[in-house]
Amino acid sequence: MLRSDTHVGTRRRSIRIPRLVKKPKPGSDAGIELDDLARMPSATEPVSITCIDYCTRNVQMQDVHDIDDFIAHHRPEWSAVRWINVDGLTDMNVIRALAEKYTLHPLAIEDLLHVTHRPKVEAYGGDEKYQARLFLIVRMLEMQNGHLRSEQISIFLGHKTVLTFQERPGDVWDGIRQRIGVSGSRLRAYDASFLVYSMIDAIVDHCFPILEDYGDRLEDLDEHLLKDPARDTIQQIHGLKRELLLLRRAVWPMREVVHFLQRESHECFSDDTRTYMRDVYDHAVQIIDIIETYREVAMGLTETYMTAISNRMNEIMKVLTIIGTIFIPLTFLAGVYGMNFHFFPELYWRWGYGMFWGISIFAAISMVLWFKRRGWL
Repeated sequence: MLRSDTHVGTRRRSIRIPRLVKKPKPGSDAGIELDDLARMPSATEPVSITCIDYCTRNVQMQDVHDIDDFIAHHRPEWSAVRWINVDGLTDMNVIRALAEKYTLHPLAIEDLLHVTHRPKVEAYGGDEKYQARLFLIVRMLEMQNGHLRSEQISIFLGHKTVLTFQERPGDVWDGIRQRIGVSGSRLRAYDASFLVYSMIDAIVDHCFPILEDYGDRLEDLDEHLLKDPARDTIQQIHGLKRELLLLRRAVWPMREVVHFLQRESHECFSDDTRTYMRDVYDHAVQIIDIIETYREVAMGLTETYMTAISNRMNEIMKVLTIIGTIFIPLTFLAGVYGMNFHFFPELYWRWGYGMFWGISIFAAISMVLWFKRRGWL
């Protein structure tokens, strides 16, 4: 087995990707040509490029440091599938070199650089100028510091070549790379479309642990609301609702992409791979059902919070009302004997002061016992 010593797995690190390409103005030319890429500035952030060639018997993994030298050399003759992965969209020279080498369509290049697209699939080429390819945009989701983060992944599928472009390093495909390195794995026995299926399947299945995390957070919030709802609880609920909406916006169009790949035939997507896409479609539908359920639970938590706050306010008002009611007769007695009249017989009684306190205490205790008997305390 032929294998290089380089390691293609990368650890995720947070990198701020500058917006190098602005959305075109209305009425401007559609797509981005190679000359347009040459005029675009490149940022200083490094771009990581990995290339994996494999077939049933051999596999070769390498890190690409010189893109011009890499493009100048052809793939090994034994290579049945070549997977080129680019981490970062800041180096226009790399994107231009790959776009020229593999004749990527200008419309696909434009969608590649604008990282705000919803998941979709487009068929390009098939003529003398552009090779036949499928262009896919998917959204990769992951939890980072307790918050949901969405990243656009652009995939170009040819007959024997797969190009993937990511916004930043790190992905959920380490298991796929390990399977490629295992001799006799099913992944190495199939074509390039099966590799794309494995990528989409990994992205979709990665939503399940994210949903488990949201389920635990919703359950904790539900228990907290019943015990002691705090002021910041409603902010946590609204944060969960926003992230669930972001999750829904990313997964819902994925179902359409999977459905297209499952139903529509294309020369770059084999019939065997289309059969496997049924399982991905079932998972996507299941994820959407869970998301909708969690959104309903989050809405119910908002109502529960408002009910708990209202009940707490009612309890406070009830206590204050009871205290005020108890002091009504005491205030009446104090007001009567506080009037400035000259002829008050009780003022000259020897036990008048003690009698006043006795009547006041008796009235207060009687009212407390009466409230307790009625179930108001």
